[in-house]
Amino acid sequence: MTATVPPTPSEPSGPSGPSGPYAHPIPDPAGRVELPPGVTLTDSRFVNDDLLPVPLARRRWTTYNFTALWVGMAHNIPSWLLASGLVALGMDWKQAVFTIALANVIVLAPMLLTGHAGPKYGIPFPVLARASFGLRGANLPAMIRAGVACAWFGIQTWIGGQGIFVLLGKLFGGWTEASEVGGQPWTLWVCFVLFWALELAIIHRGMETLRRFENWAAPFVIVGALVLLAWVAYKAGGLGPLLDQPSRLGWGADFWPVFFPSLMGMIAFWSTLSLNIPDFTRFGAGQRAQVWGQTLGLPTTMTLFALLSVFVTSGSQAVYGAPVWDPVALAARTDNVFGLLFALVTVLVATISVNIAANVVSPAYDLANLAPRFIGFRTGALITGVVGVLIMPWKLTETPELYIFTWLGLVGGLLGTVAGILIADYWLVRRTALDLPGLYTPGGRYWYTSGWNLRAVAAFLLGGVLAVGGSHSAPGKGPFPQDGLIPFLKPLADYGWAVGLAASLVVYVALMAGHRRA
Repeated sequence: MTATVPPTPSEPSGPSGPSGPYAHPIPDPAGRVELPPGVTLTDSRFVNDDLLPVPLARRRWTTYNFTALWVGMAHNIPSWLLASGLVALGMDWKQAVFTIALANVIVLAPMLLTGHAGPKYGIPFPVLARASFGLRGANLPAMIRAGVACAWFGIQTWIGGQGIFVLLGKLFGGWTEASEVGGQPWTLWVCFVLFWALELAIIHRGMETLRRFENWAAPFVIVGALVLLAWVAYKAGGLGPLLDQPSRLGWGADFWPVFFPSLMGMIAFWSTLSLNIPDFTRFGAGQRAQVWGQTLGLPTTMTLFALLSVFVTSGSQAVYGAPVWDPVALAARTDNVFGLLFALVTVLVATISVNIAANVVSPAYDLANLAPRFIGFRTGALITGVVGVLIMPWKLTETPELYIFTWLGLVGGLLGTVAGILIADYWLVRRTALDLPGLYTPGGRYWYTSGWNLRAVAAFLLGGVLAVGGSHSAPGKGPFPQDGLIPFLKPLADYGWAVGLAASLVVYVALMAGHRRA
């Protein structure tokens, strides 16, 4: 089938675009755009109900909704463990919290820039990517983002399952001593599978259910973290000695070689959402809601959570003689049944809130974009769940070096490259003006060369090579050569996200300079 919207020419006549009744839908007073009444897009190669623009009447997420979304996503076990990873690398608690806070202020900028297209046009990330990469080429960044999300889904689900396993082991004696299957107690596999099924059951009900879940999950998890802080401070009689421990790195020559790759790793932690944040902002009531919601929700929450992590862990050192960074292991130290049950529910809510929002929504849309005729949002979510299990990504968290430098650094470099192209195209090339029907219409202005914008592909390849080509690992600490994959690019590897974003942005703008603006 083909779209009923009249096709637009491959090369528009100028900045004003083509003429026609559907080329320039009239925006509402807030500058939001939707498809004009009577327009039907039916080409099943590029359209299904989940990819179409959200009607204005359904764009009603408020500042609180976006703030709650970020609070719910930021308050999770891997976020809690970020500070411990930095302390393990030699930082003191002030350096660790500073690194995390700065990273989240930096990553907020691309988050807001890419998020702008959501409330304005009501489109998800893979559809926005069609403007720069082409209708078919958008599958390149979409599949990269989907692959990363599937890995994160597996990591978070495994961590959540482990948390349930540990806490149930305290409630039911012998639970953790069950016979092993595949190197793990069979009871751990049961927790993992049940947790996996619960996550997919929630997301199967759709985005409106997710919004309601995040609204109450956010304050609940905050209360849970504060209760844990109060409990450990009470037992310790204070916050403990960890706050007095000096940095093993200082602030001199030993600090900066650890700081910069760590900063890129912390940026990479949420660089995934800097791409697909339109998947959420497309439901926003306006730009003010998404800008204030994200600004209030992301950097403040991540910094507060890092502080809570440090304070609680410091208290645990005073109580138990050694720092306990894992909040689940710490909660399991109590013998109070009510406390254990409260901790169990908190772990469940915290992990589900981040895993569904951050790691299922995006690949569900990305996979739907790959084959709209066969894959909808719910089918894409199920595929994400299956792939997230099959790739066994829990091995990535075995050491801080592997987790922060290899996994987060590599992911950050590639995603920063894609972000650079999206920002350059939307803000610098098109000045936020998109032809909404054209994003779904083959043969139109975003068709480029058989559906691929080769300029975007070239910018991605160059930016990606510069960002991750120098990836290196210490002997026995990772999969890369000690001198780097491409030795002369090794000095850039510690700045992968920034290098990828800047390089792809500059190259894309230069390549598009001779191409008429759509």
